[in-house]
Formats: sequence, structure tokens, C-alpha cells
Amino acid sequence: MTTVEAAGANEVPSDTRVIVSVEHVTKTFTTPDGQPLPVLEDISLRLAEGEIVALLGKSGSGKSTLLRCIAGLIAPSLGRVLYRGDPVTGANPGVAMVFQSFALLPWLTVRQNVELGLEARGVDPDKRRVQAERAIDQIGLDGFESAYPKELSGGMRQRVGFARALVVEPDALLMDEPFSALDVLTAENLRNELLRLWDTREFPTKAMLIVTHNIEEAVLLADRIFVLSANPGHIRTELVVDLARPRDRRTPEFERLVDEIYGIMTGREEAGGAEPSAPTAAAPPSPTDSPLPAASVGGLAGLLEILAARGGREDLPVLANELTFEVDDLLPIVDAAELLGLAVVDQADLELTDAGRTFVQADILTSKELFAAQARERAPLVRAICKSLTSTSDGTLGEGFFLDLLRRGFSEEEARHQLDIAIDWGRYGELFDYDANSGQLVLEARTTDEPAA
Repeated sequence: MTTVEAAGANEVPSDTRVIVSVEHVTKTFTTPDGQPLPVLEDISLRLAEGEIVALLGKSGSGKSTLLRCIAGLIAPSLGRVLYRGDPVTGANPGVAMVFQSFALLPWLTVRQNVELGLEARGVDPDKRRVQAERAIDQIGLDGFESAYPKELSGGMRQRVGFARALVVEPDALLMDEPFSALDVLTAENLRNELLRLWDTREFPTKAMLIVTHNIEEAVLLADRIFVLSANPGHIRTELVVDLARPRDRRTPEFERLVDEIYGIMTGREEAGGAEPSAPTAAAPPSPTDSPLPAASVGGLAGLLEILAARGGREDLPVLANELTFEVDDLLPIVDAAELLGLAVVDQADLELTDAGRTFVQADILTSKELFAAQARERAPLVRAICKSLTSTSDGTLGEGFFLDLLRRGFSEEEARHQLDIAIDWGRYGELFDYDANSGQLVLEARTTDEPAA
């Protein structure tokens, strides 16, 4: 395995043919109130024949947006996408997509769904029937040609999605979290079958690009991995995976690469595992600069208690495996623990801080008070809400005030999600309450005499 800095992330062997080039792509959307919402910033990469590339990142890193720019479904705000050296100005003619949600038409049979792309290209009905049935056989759905999507399991529906994409024999297959809607065993089986097909001469595509948030999935599949950072999405690192297929998760080489990527995604490879310092009063991060991780207080407390029971330090992949979770499922909770100063990440190890040990060992009232103090000091949105409520005459504000501010940095859905997380944290710490009927946030009486955060 080789790590390549982002500045050199565009190198491909000179004897390969580049299928897709992404050159300095930036994408900015507009919020409902007319404010710019940057999603991608100066992305450059190449996809060449004979390789599988993974785009790996947390929510908010713009992975799916980048994939849609490559497919030609949306246009970049700046920069350009090239297919075989020609600018993509509409739908990219050399790619096909597989979606997370299957995206099948329920009133069409399996064969009819698979034929859609061929029909759009004007292929003769008899010819497209033959091609569709060949793709259906190839993906393991022979015998289900006349079935409707409602008759199929999730794994079988996703097979139809693969057959529909592969039947047009694209130069590159683009996949947007294609296994995330499936159960663990079905996803593992389908991944393995896809790799077996990739290794055969009959596989009708020359390259694959997969978007995923799953670190192990990226390491299992990809020859190169681009790790994206968020808000806005940009390439942080490229990693070249020098592991022979089939890859075994239990080998030291596989585990070392997973650990390294964890270090990159949690941002500790540069900080050297140092305990995070509290935001300074001079330049506190804003709620849009430092979003709240999607973690509940209950989930956070559970993780810290498990960590304490293991001596206060544990390897994240080991912990996830023993808890029968994907390692990526723990990342939002880990991020929350770090943000609140209750734990730190050193490479791929998670360790309790002194505050974290106190939180776990204290009685419920003391732990709530500690959580409140940490959230008010370290969580930018909770801090902003407390400060805003303290500034009013009656300690109340409508949720619309905070949603309007959050929409300047988030989509409508994510703004709501951010506020919901803050409300959960604020309620637990008894910092403020929320009336769902009126949409009012109300400062808790015991905090009104405290200085503004």
C-alpha cells in the first residue's frame, strides 16, 4: 500500500488509457434564501482502464455529487469533466450508474427494466431482448426475467440494477453506495460476485468507480482510494492498494490499511493523537464550520462505557468487529466523543480523556452537568443556541431563526438534522428545551444566571 498526497493524486500509469478525467471541479448549490452552498472544491482525479477506484468519505464530503458530475447528470460550477478527452456537456455517453435505492420501475419486469438503457439508445427490440437476457444470466438472475421488482428480495433488485447498467457495456461503471441498502451477508455476497465478474474476460466494462462511506468495502474492492474531506468536499489523500485479490480482512496488511484510513478520516494522523483543545473565545468555530456528528447522547454514553470497561483504550476496528458493527458505523459517535473532549483518537485507537472517565464514572446528575458544560463550550451549534437564548428577554426563540442561519451552510434536510441533534444534546444537558407544537426553543431556568457561552 502506498499513500499519495492529494497534490499528486492524478497520476496514472502512462501505458493505460484514461476513461474519465475530472479537472478542478467545484460545485456550489444555492440555498432557498439565495445563499451559496459549496459542496465540492477543486476536485481533480482520473479513472483509467483496468482499475477500480473508490471515493471514500463521511456525509457532507460530496461523494455522490461528484459521481453525478462525472455521469453528466449535473454540471460543475467550475472546472470540467472529460470522457476520453472530450468535455462532458450532457449525459456522459461512456458510463452507466448503479444506485443505492435500486431505482427500478415497479410496473416493468426484470427484463424490461434491464432493457431500458438499450431502448433509450434505439436498439432493435429483438437485439435488446437477447442482450438483456445475457446480462441477466451474467448477474445471476436467470429464471427471473418475467418477475416484477415487488417479487424480488433487496439483493435481487440490486442485481437487476447491475444488469441494467452492464447491458449497455459502458466504458466505466459508476456505483453510488450500491451495497449500503442490503443486509451484511447479501452485500458481502454481491461484492464477491462483482469481483469474480471483474476478473473474467466477459465483464463488459473497463473500469469501476464506487462511492462508499465503508472503509473495509473500499479496501476490499479498490486499486486506488480517494479520501474526501467535507464542507466542502475536497480530496485529502489518495491511497494505492497493493493487495492481491481476493483480499482477506484478517491479514495484518489489510488491517494496517484500514487503521491508516481511520487515522486519515478522523484527522488524527496530523495531530499526532494530541488531546483536542477547547475552542478559543477569540475565534470559535461556527456551526457550519464544525457540524454536529449524527450521534445521540445514548449512543455516545454507550460507547464510552464500553471503552471504559476495556481499560479506557481500544483499537476501533477491533471494537467494531466485536460489537458486530461495520467500523464506519462508529465514526459519528467517535466524532461526537472527540468534539466534546470525552475521548481522543490516536491513529485507529480510541482513548478516554479525563473528562470522559469522569462522565462514565459519575452519577447521572454529575454526568449530565459535565455533558452540559462540554457541549456548551465545544459544540458550536449548542453554544450558539445557548448564547442566542440568553440574549433574549424571555429566553425563547423560534426554531426558524436557527434553521435560517443553518441553511446558509447546509441543505434544508441537513439543517433540520443539525438542529435536531442540537436539541437532543441540549435537552439531555438541561441547557434548553424544545416545544414541538410551537417550534420554540426555551432556555432552561438554571442556565439563565450563567454567563453567555
